[in-house]
Amino acid sequence: MATGKHAYGICDISGFRYKLKDMKKTWNGLKVGPDQFDPKHPQLEPSTHVSDSEALHDPRPDTDVEAGDGRVFTSTAIVGRSFQGFTITSALGTVTIT
Repeated sequence: MATGKHAYGICDISGFRYKLKDMKKTWNGLKVGPDQFDPKHPQLEPSTHVSDSEALHDPRPDTDVEAGDGRVFTSTAIVGRSFQGFTITSALGTVTIT
């Protein structure tokens, strides 16, 4: 049994004999000679998926008092006002012109 600088190993790919100190271990665990060594290709690494944050940090409820005051702007009138004999009234989802 040889030890140290006199030890030999057999390449897992080619089957050739190399000095054990010159052999390298590949990314998939093979012990190969220096001429058979191939580093791991970058496409074999899992990609890092960076997701966009969708949630707001420390959200607050909307306290704007002007929001939702019920005004509807049209080309002829504003809700609740008469214009040329027409009165426009509205409810959620419907508009009635009288």
